[in-house]
Amino acid sequence: MTFTSREMKIYEEVKAWEEKLYSHETTDFEVLYDKALQSSFTLIPEDMQKEFLTTLDNMLFHLHAMIQGSQFQMDARDRILATARIFHDGIEGIADMKYLTADQLKYIAQQQIARHRLYSFAQGGISGMGGAVLITSDLPAITIINLRLVQLIAMSYGYEVNTPKEMMISLKVFHTGTLPERLQKYGLEELNECTQQSEQSYFFDGDDEITDVSWFEQPVKQIMKYMAISLFRKRKIQGLPLMSMMIGAGSNYSLTRRVSEFAHHYYQYRYLQEKSEE
Repeated sequence: MTFTSREMKIYEEVKAWEEKLYSHETTDFEVLYDKALQSSFTLIPEDMQKEFLTTLDNMLFHLHAMIQGSQFQMDARDRILATARIFHDGIEGIADMKYLTADQLKYIAQQQIARHRLYSFAQGGISGMGGAVLITSDLPAITIINLRLVQLIAMSYGYEVNTPKEMMISLKVFHTGTLPERLQKYGLEELNECTQQSEQSYFFDGDDEITDVSWFEQPVKQIMKYMAISLFRKRKIQGLPLMSMMIGAGSNYSLTRRVSEFAHHYYQYRYLQEKSEE
């Protein structure tokens, strides 16, 4: 099937994004940082490394399942379908979303992205107010926001995330989206290999490991954020720690922006690839 002029333009935009990822040049500082992180991690016994990463994968898997089955997510799913029916009255389920045009799907996905970026910004501002409870709740909250957003973007493009295959793909999309830009190309390569499997496949046939050593740059950034918040939270303007609130809000917004951009481009590309093969 050939693309319309609008679909071709969107496809070219996604390909330009992909080329930008692959052409990203790693700086000397980033190389040194990666080596330092790898060296630090090798100090931990190998069996403890595997146990820790396995535990982390299981936590993400169960958190993903909990979000996917929550009433909050079911309501969001219904809102996506209701919006889709404005454009096409034959929409019954998530799989029917693919009847819509690329621009219509983009509009629905961008609604979810804008909403969750706002959630992330607000959550960061709240954590920036300081206090042990607010700071310790920030990491689970921002993880839930971004996992939920990836699920909603997937559903916006017609991919039901309650099957083993789509659940694992969405987790890998989340993981890759949290990586720094210089490492996202490796995650994208793995995802492209996964999606080359038959679309009718129910089970995931690839590597079911999600996190690895490269992912630990994000927790390090989170720790640095909390240190900065603790440093500035006592410097108040009109009774509010505005500096620490801006640090928290800016950091969380930046993370959600990176995750949403990667997830949106990935599912756009996947949708258009499948459409071209029809």
